[in-house]
Amino acid sequence: MRQLPTWKPVLIFLVTFSSLLYSTPTILGGAPSWWPSWLSSQVISRGLDLQGGLYLLMQVETDKAVEQSAENLVDEVRGVMRQERLRYRGVERKGIDSVIIKLSNRSEPEKMRSIVKREFPQTVLNEDISGKVWTVSFTPEKIKETRKFAVEQSIETIRSRIDQFGVSEPTIQKQGQERILIQLPGLEDPVRAKSIIGKTARLEFKLLDEKGDLSGALAGRIPPGDVLLYGEEKNRATGRLTRQPYLLKKRTVLAGDLLTDARVNFDQQFNEPNVSISFNRQGARKFAQLTGENVGKRMAIVLDKLVYSAPVIREKIEGGRAQISGTFTPEEAHDLAIVLRAGALPAPVTFIEERTVGPTLGRDSVEQGLASILIGAAMVLVFMIIYYKGFGLLANIAVIVNVLILMAILTVLQATLTLPGIAGAVLLLGMAVDANVLIFERIREELRLGKTPMAAIDHGYAKAFSTIVDANITTLITAIVLYQFGTGPVKGFAVTLSIGLLASMFTAIFLTRVVLSMYISGRRLEKLSI
Repeated sequence: MRQLPTWKPVLIFLVTFSSLLYSTPTILGGAPSWWPSWLSSQVISRGLDLQGGLYLLMQVETDKAVEQSAENLVDEVRGVMRQERLRYRGVERKGIDSVIIKLSNRSEPEKMRSIVKREFPQTVLNEDISGKVWTVSFTPEKIKETRKFAVEQSIETIRSRIDQFGVSEPTIQKQGQERILIQLPGLEDPVRAKSIIGKTARLEFKLLDEKGDLSGALAGRIPPGDVLLYGEEKNRATGRLTRQPYLLKKRTVLAGDLLTDARVNFDQQFNEPNVSISFNRQGARKFAQLTGENVGKRMAIVLDKLVYSAPVIREKIEGGRAQISGTFTPEEAHDLAIVLRAGALPAPVTFIEERTVGPTLGRDSVEQGLASILIGAAMVLVFMIIYYKGFGLLANIAVIVNVLILMAILTVLQATLTLPGIAGAVLLLGMAVDANVLIFERIREELRLGKTPMAAIDHGYAKAFSTIVDANITTLITAIVLYQFGTGPVKGFAVTLSIGLLASMFTAIFLTRVVLSMYISGRRLEKLSI
């Protein structure tokens, strides 16, 4: 054999030592008290099926997102028309993706047409026979983009809410075109979590129509341009809640998308919780303008079509701060602050599947999974020693290092270990020695042909190399396909399998060869323990 380069044993030592350091907290069930603070104390994340929790599958109502975009387009068209001082009879939404512009006799059609095409490029303009009613519709590309954005933005908003809620190691991912899969391991309060995740949290400020006929609206005669919403009022003496109707202007004068913060405060007089909100610079300017123009009028604070309060505007409010008061418990106020800080969902979501996994099942799964690994490992190790003797002991060292590398990489990547992942780990215990079996059988074959021990080792590794690489690469391709197209549990299996395959190639081909070379270096071998 040629002289062994120094870097090879050094590389093996560094890989093995690093893997041991990263694996130790997981092996011990957490970093012990004596563990140095400068070393990693991360452990392998356990999936929903191992520690219990909540499984949710949600449907994003993307039609509502398109409809909201059309509502926004109504306000944008009105704003442009006013800015350009163009006359028109009215602007209103039609369907979920169109806006109707009604022209007056004093309108300027040519100028209006050029402005609409310039200001709203992602729309299509159609005119009726009379030329007095225009329909501005979103293009198919715009609708598709809006639907896609609604799902992606919902994922980010839900992730932000869950992070503030305090759930560790959540799984939040897109499934299909309009669905979101959520797994919350270790969750103790699923009802509260669903409330936070599923709340649309669309905050709106609307002016009351104090001149409108509220009794007529309650009878079904809602004036054009108005909307009837309800809120809850609490009798401080009796504590009873009553349902209070409000007749509001349909137009939203200020929306919650300009918020920067939301915090829980307590009323000094009654010690009741409320939520204090802060606007960004643009929102503060709009809020000051809104309150300044409507002094003496009532303005309702509406969240998800529920009126929380409708105070009278006493004066112009500078500074961009407002307060949401209502019949809150401290926990409800805290959850409301969470969803407001995280932002509103761009579209409502519907829970279409829900499963709760108990922690007892999780513990049983962990114990059975660990037992299967230990039993499988013991059987493989004993077989290798009996059948291949000294070379079997070398293969066992490679298996142990392989497991350490697998655990270390899962820890570093913070990959989530699931039951299928444990199944993949058990499978890898057998696959880890498979490469060594091929090499050892090649060495035996070379010895039967009369080769010297050192020549048999060289030829055994050289001839088995291509077979090992081909077999592992084809399996690795399968694992990649499983990860790309599989669901959560299948992906867990694919991750474990992929990492284990790469680790087994390193230990079987590289590590065993280097350790063997170090052992026989400078010795005259008459026979091999194989």
